[in-house]
Formats: sequence, structure tokens, C-alpha cells
Amino acid sequence: MEMIVQSPFGEVAALLVLAAVIGFVGILLRQPLIVSFIAVGLIAGPSALDLVHSDEQISLLSELGIAVLLFLVGIKLDVKLIRSLGAVSLLTGLGQVAFTSIFGYLIGLALGLGHVTSLYVAVALTFSSTIIIVKLLSDKREIDSLHGQIALGFLIVQDLVVVLAMIVLSAIGIGAAAEGGHGGGGSVPMVLASGLAMVALVVVFVRYVANPLSERLARAPELLVIFAIAMAAMFAAIGDFAGLGKEVGGLLAGVALASTPYRETIAARLAPLRDFLLLFFFIALGSALDLSLLGAHVTGAIIFSLFVLIGNPLIVLAIMGAMGYRKRTGFLAGLTVAQISEFSLIFVAMGVSLGHVQEEALGLVTMVGLVTIAASTYMITYSHQLYALCEPLLGPFERRGTPREASEAGAHRNEGYKVIVFGLGRFGTAIGMRLQKRGVRVLGVDFNPQAVRRWRELGLETQFGDASDPEFVAELPLPNAEWIVSTVPIHVTGLTHEDTRTTLIQLTRSSGFRGRIAVASHHARDTEELFAAGADIVLEPFQDAADRAVDILCGGREEERTTIPRIEAEERQVS
Repeated sequence: MEMIVQSPFGEVAALLVLAAVIGFVGILLRQPLIVSFIAVGLIAGPSALDLVHSDEQISLLSELGIAVLLFLVGIKLDVKLIRSLGAVSLLTGLGQVAFTSIFGYLIGLALGLGHVTSLYVAVALTFSSTIIIVKLLSDKREIDSLHGQIALGFLIVQDLVVVLAMIVLSAIGIGAAAEGGHGGGGSVPMVLASGLAMVALVVVFVRYVANPLSERLARAPELLVIFAIAMAAMFAAIGDFAGLGKEVGGLLAGVALASTPYRETIAARLAPLRDFLLLFFFIALGSALDLSLLGAHVTGAIIFSLFVLIGNPLIVLAIMGAMGYRKRTGFLAGLTVAQISEFSLIFVAMGVSLGHVQEEALGLVTMVGLVTIAASTYMITYSHQLYALCEPLLGPFERRGTPREASEAGAHRNEGYKVIVFGLGRFGTAIGMRLQKRGVRVLGVDFNPQAVRRWRELGLETQFGDASDPEFVAELPLPNAEWIVSTVPIHVTGLTHEDTRTTLIQLTRSSGFRGRIAVASHHARDTEELFAAGADIVLEPFQDAADRAVDILCGGREEERTTIPRIEAEERQVS
């Protein structure tokens, strides 16, 4: 071991191998990389393997990782996106932040942490991990659902709170440095002037330079990525020199490119680099922690973890219920804030570097992060099963009539539909338009508000809802329908094996549907299982399309050639 860490290269190589091994174990345990990264830092630190000796090199990579992370936060803070935040996202986000801060502060005082430490810990507990939530919701294909979109909305609100917290913390650090007569940033007025100058630079860059420059650089994607990294590093260095801190500088660099049409490309290409560099942040964090000190905070870590895991979802559920959303939507959205994020650790680490709090506070927040991230991963993954267990207790969190979702769904007569289509993607939309063309009254169902809106624009009747929600399915006009058609896509993610198609078959039959059920399948191996589950017909879009193409090529079905292109043209015009 001593031979490995004699050179910085060998040390980094050993750390990367350790990260790969622990990351693989984390995948087997269905855990996000951030948990594995924190574990790598603790194991590689002086309390375990003691692999970290090149402090300067690892600290440099760590600081660059934080700059890139905040750059990616800034690049998402487009003014148009902020303006599009709905009232539910704004109120839920601010309500959750206020609730967690106030009660977290009181819990900290009750545990004897002191006013400043309690305040730092309370603010740190308000941040939820956007990376983890987006990844889990994407894996479950719920990122476009109503609760997924609301969750993304209040995550943006949290990101704005992160920005304000970082700026306030930098200002506090400036004041402390000025009082102590040291600090590279100079006096408070000078630093504020420098900050205004940086903001003015960003405004000028966005107004006159960002779009034409990024458009020219986009011709060489590799150069665009290098330019983005250079922007993050340059602004971080300027921010550090001006006394605002690297974090605020990196954030402003992202804001400078947030309005460009290539921001998604930049964010996608920088995400792997962010993950790689953040590994060294957690290694630096672990090397600075003494595991023997963590044991003294086990009780506090458990109390704070339970507070985050239970209290945060409850406040989201209460706010959304008061605004008229169904308890199921509020519950599923609330589960997404049942953890803290990497920003929590960065925030407390800044407090340690400024001398406001001791390293014990950082150790406490690290333990809370490990517990809440690990637990909430399973909570989000198995959210529907968890809701089924908790549903009898959630009645007080739902207003009568749920006006918000009722208005989203629209008013519909409960009879007269011959076909109900679940899943309003391209295949479901094509089926719906052709049925309507033949005079068949069809109702479309989807949990993606944009898909629902698109169907209405096409002149089709639709209702917003989740096919796996027993209460919603039971309220549908099933008795008089002749067909149920499911085109809901199924994606195997490795996290959950629930098949929405079989769930829908069971729910519709138990709700009194006596007609026939057609289910779409993209894999031949699923056909027998779907028939066994109760499907009357299994549609195979690719095979059916191939059969139709062969018929057309061989001269068959000539009469449909004029109708189908016209319908598809109407679809393209709306989309």
C-alpha cells in the first residue's frame, strides 16, 4: 500500500480502482453514485485505508468539480424557465424550504448544537438532490407525469435557494474577513462592486456574445465543451479573487450560457466530467473526517434523518392537498424531497472553511446524507407500493373534489365511449385519430399533461390520470366501453419489475369492465404472459407495421393510401 501512494499518479489510480469497486457494489444495492462516492471518501480517509496523501492535487480536482457542478446548476437557470414555474412548484418549494429550515433549526437547538451550527444544518437539510431525483424518475418513466413535473418545478426553486444561500454565505465570509483584517477579497464595498461588475459582465455576454459565439463553437462540439469548462474555471477564479468564492463564480458562468440553444448539449456532455470530478470532492471530504467523531452524532443523525425522510414529504403533501391536488399526486411528489443533496455537504464545507462551524457539523450532515439518500432511493423506486400501504392514512391531505386535477382532466360524460386508450404517445395517438375518423367515440388517458394537451388540440377527448392508480381507474366510464387499448410503453430499468399493462388489466376487470382488452407489446416474449394476464389481443406495432408495408408493396390496401398520409399530416401539424 505504501508503494502505491508514493506517487500522486499511483495514489489517484488506487482511488479510482476503489471507486469502481465500491460503485459496482452500490449498483448491486440499487444505490445512486453519490452514496458510493461518499463511501469511497470515508474508506480512503485516514480513519480507514489512509490512501489520501496528495492533498493539493486532490483539493484542486475537488474545487474544479464544485465549479463544474455549480456551472451546470447555473446553465439550467434560464429566465424563461424560471418564469414558467407554476404556483404549485413555487409554493411547495418555498413551503418545504421554510418548514425544513425552521423546524430543523429548532431540532438542532434541542440537540445542543448551538445557534450557528443549527442554522447551517437546517439550511443544508432543505436541499434535495436534483441528480438523484431526475435519474430515478427517468428510470421509472415518470419524469413527464404530473407529480414528476411538479417535483422538477420545486427542485428549480430549491436551486434558486442554493444560489441565494451561497451568495449570503459569501457575504458573511466577506464581512468576517474584513473584521479580521485579512482575506483576499478586500473590503465589503470593494467585493460588492466586484460582484456587480461580474453580473454586468454576464448580462453583456448574454446580450451580445453568448448566442453567436456558442453557435460558431457548436460546429466543433469538442471545442464547445472545452469552452464551457474554461468559462466555469475562469469565472470561478475571478469569483475567488474578488472574494465571492469559486462557487458563485462557477454559477455565474453557467447563467451566462443558460439562454443559448446549446445549453442542453453542454450540460449533457459535462455531466460525466462533473461526476468524475465530484468523486475527488468526496475523497477530500472523507480524508478530512475522523470516523471516530461520527459516533458522537449518531443520535442526532438519526433524528435529522427521520425528520427529512418523514417531515419533508408531509409538508409537500399538505401544501399540494391544500391547493387541490389528489393525495396520490402529493404523496408521490413529496417522496422526491426525502433526502439531502451534494449541495448540503458543499454548503456546510463552506461554513467549515469560513470558520463558522466545526468539522463535527460536516460529519453530522454527511451521516444524514448517507442515510436519507440510501433510504429515499428505495422509497422513490417503490413509491406506488408505499402509497398503497399509506393510502388509508392520507385522507386528511386531500380536499373534496380535488379541483386542481379535476380542471386538468376536464369534464367528461361517463357514458358513450366505445374505446378507452391508455398511453397517448405516437402509437396511441395514431389509433385514436383513426378510430375517430371511423366515427368511434374514443377517450384517451395519460399521466403526461403535455400528451393530454396534445390530444385535445387534435380534437380528441381525453382525461389525465395514471393507469396504475386503482382509484382513478375505478372512476373511468368502463361499464359501457367495448375496448380497452393499452399502448403504455414498458421499459425494463432493473429497479422495479412492475408491468403497468398487467396492472391495468387487473384494475379494469376488478372495476367492472366486461369488454375486450388489447395490449401493445414490443417483445414477442411478453405475448404469452399478457394473454395469461387476461389480454384478448396483443398488438405488436413493429410486426403489424411490417405486415402492412408488405401489403402496400404487393399492391394491397390501395384504398388507405390517401387517408393515412392526410391523418399523419394533421398529427405533424399539431406537434
